Amino acid sequence: MANLGIPRNTIEVLQRHNFIFQKKYGQNFLVDPNVLERVIDAAGVTEEDCVLEIGPGIGTMTQLLAERAGKVIAVEIDRNLIPILEETLSPYSNVTLINEDILKLDIRELVQGQQGRPVKVVANLPYYITTPIVMGLLEGGAPLKSITVMVQKEVADRMQAGPGTKEYGALSLAVQYYAEPEVVANVPPNCFIPRPSVGSAVIRLTKHKTPPVRCHEKKMFAIIRASFNQRRKTLANSLGNAAGLGVSRDRVVEALEEMGLPAMVRGEALTLEQFAELSNRL
Repeated sequence: MANLGIPRNTIEVLQRHNFIFQKKYGQNFLVDPNVLERVIDAAGVTEEDCVLEIGPGIGTMTQLLAERAGKVIAVEIDRNLIPILEETLSPYSNVTLINEDILKLDIRELVQGQQGRPVKVVANLPYYITTPIVMGLLEGGAPLKSITVMVQKEVADRMQAGPGTKEYGALSLAVQYYAEPEVVANVPPNCFIPRPSVGSAVIRLTKHKTPPVRCHEKKMFAIIRASFNQRRKTLANSLGNAAGLGVSRDRVVEALEEMGLPAMVRGEALTLEQFAELSNRL
């Protein structure tokens, strides 16, 4: 089987199947063997693992995953890629191919019954729906050990950003509530066919065994979303005016003062721990 990580081999397969890229699916196929190895190494895939791959494309990374993992479940939305995948993955008996939209699948049900195998997500994600996919994986309650994904560099920076930076926001806090994020590689546009217009990064999210803070989750995230809806506003004004929160500006100021924070503080200055404390006080 030809190494699909080499551009000419990928092009040959695509031409043979008369494949046409679908813009609506955000298709950019990785064609750099070194980057592929780095992704799989970062995920720490072993034969003990079951890997869930989202958007396998023509099976470039799937082949390498199948050689290392005990089992691979590959979910591909584009039915035009299924005949290609059936060909490129034919030597591997440990791959299950599913032609579905990942956002419509119950991940918990999908990875059940893996005989106690750790489940790791490894994927080159379509950039237009990265956030819903990542949040669905984190919030869905499936027993995932880690998520190692290729995303737009800007999104990776937001996921691991800390307080006081311009990248820090609701996504940073949501990801860090569920997992420990770490950018493990930056990937330039020339590593893909077709070339994306932006840089990419590989980020590994290692799931927390238990959340790092104690709070009413739904309430805290409602407060976080309201805090970043209008970044330039103070926290007291953002929360005091937020529909559905049911707290007055004065009560927010009072809670901030109890925490030793100034009344004029903005949401971008608070840590996850401080948001949890604020939501508990409110």
